Amino acid sequence: MKIRFLGAVNGVTGSNHLIQAGNKNIMLDCGMYQGKDEDINTEEFVLNPTEIDCLLLSHSHIDHSGRIPLLVKRGFKGDIYCSKPTYDLCEIMLIDSAHIQETEAEWKNKKAKRSGRKFVEPMYTQEDALESLKYFKPVLYNQIINIDENITVKFNDAGHILGSSIIGIWIKDEDDTIKLVYSGDLGMHEKPLLKDPAQIDRADYLIMEATYGNRVHENIDKRTEELISIILKTAKRGGSVIIPSFAVGRTQELIYELNKYYDSHLNEIGTEENELRKIPVYIDSPLAIKATEIFRRNSHAFDEEAKGYIMKGDNPLDFENLHFTQSADESKQLNFSTEPKTIISASGMCEAGRIRHHLKHNLWRKEASIVFVGYQAEGTLGRRLLDGEKCVKLFGEDIAVNAEIYNVEGFSGHADKPALLNWIEGFKEKPGEIFIVHGEKESKEAFVKAVKEKFNIKSIIPEYNVIYDIKKKNLVNELILEAKKEKFKNKQIQELLKELEELKESFERALANTEAYLRLEDLNIEEFKRLNNNIKGLENEIMNLTIISAK
Repeated sequence: MKIRFLGAVNGVTGSNHLIQAGNKNIMLDCGMYQGKDEDINTEEFVLNPTEIDCLLLSHSHIDHSGRIPLLVKRGFKGDIYCSKPTYDLCEIMLIDSAHIQETEAEWKNKKAKRSGRKFVEPMYTQEDALESLKYFKPVLYNQIINIDENITVKFNDAGHILGSSIIGIWIKDEDDTIKLVYSGDLGMHEKPLLKDPAQIDRADYLIMEATYGNRVHENIDKRTEELISIILKTAKRGGSVIIPSFAVGRTQELIYELNKYYDSHLNEIGTEENELRKIPVYIDSPLAIKATEIFRRNSHAFDEEAKGYIMKGDNPLDFENLHFTQSADESKQLNFSTEPKTIISASGMCEAGRIRHHLKHNLWRKEASIVFVGYQAEGTLGRRLLDGEKCVKLFGEDIAVNAEIYNVEGFSGHADKPALLNWIEGFKEKPGEIFIVHGEKESKEAFVKAVKEKFNIKSIIPEYNVIYDIKKKNLVNELILEAKKEKFKNKQIQELLKELEELKESFERALANTEAYLRLEDLNIEEFKRLNNNIKGLENEIMNLTIISAK
């Protein structure tokens, strides 16, 4: 058996791993890169899609499923196995993703037409997304799936979002059977709506996420109270609360928690909670609205608490002052209205969708609040706001960041460090080795250390497209491919060219400044020498970089 890690290696997004066993090529997830790595999305797949036999999909989030239409577009014809709720969600999410690709390509091409640049094509179209859905094969949790006579697969509940799965793979290798477990994304215990992550009895090898491998979610029990406090405080000063939220999973959890809070304070009069009922909550995302309906249709997957609400006749995904905005005009009206309100809108990392319009209209307002309730990948607008950036560009306009910025981690869909360690501890027979993926460098390194200290299990932080050749239990050899070296070299060249372009722009600005300075009547000879030396230095750097990149 061979494993190649082709995504979520140097960060969190783009989950994509390849298992090669016997004569089968099995792909685990086929996610889209977001933030700093989004340019990778349109690169060729390492293995020709026509050679991939099947795909096992852990869940519907775009960073795990978003390149499936591209895989099919480029020749994949195999089966895509996933849970039934995951398939239901992919039906809307992949179409929505394609719509975004088409809209962005149309916008770029309008600019290209004016400037004479080459037109771009969307990564895939809505037609491509619809075509990819034909290959999905929904399965049940705990159902045994035989890929062939030597490979068996089973899906278990991961508790991350509706339909999310931990995937177990049994592979017969000569006289031995090796069990590989892929955690997918693991949820927290006591997560709203969903069941806790299933406990797995044993594994020889484990591929495990470490999104929060170095973090502890604070105030989990107080998350709803913290959110309510922010909403009330913001409303009192006349502002609105803007919540960037993942359309699938996080939005429904927020609705559920708010409904639960209102129910628990139903008979209170004259309290702040009563004031809360006067503040409208808007779900401003067509995708989130469709996803909420799919959640309702799959209530069999809810935890016992949520099922209890349903049995009492209480819809856990609705409450009195909740409103859904469908059209673009309805969305725009929210920003023309001066009443305090809460707007929950996608995308969760602020990279696309209606949330960017709400940020444009509210970031500069001192009375407004922006509340993050989920992970923000490196390079995304959401991450930059959390990191304290004071001015951001939205729709070509510089927007000052004056609103209060909050990060309510208790709503995170990912297990934190203690929860991840507790899940490993639940294995009756611990894995021999663990591959740590889906995390930033510091998070993965901290988690490797924690696993070693607590369980004395060897963990590997895999490199991109290195073959991990598993001969038998507890024996892993690394084979570095020439293709990997070539990719690294190409990346270095791209970085050099980018640096070269930036230097050229600096050179042109310096030259323009010098020319302007020469036109001044009271010319300072020392200042002129400084500017001239600056130009010569930049010119020298450009020449050096040009020579290096040519090599």
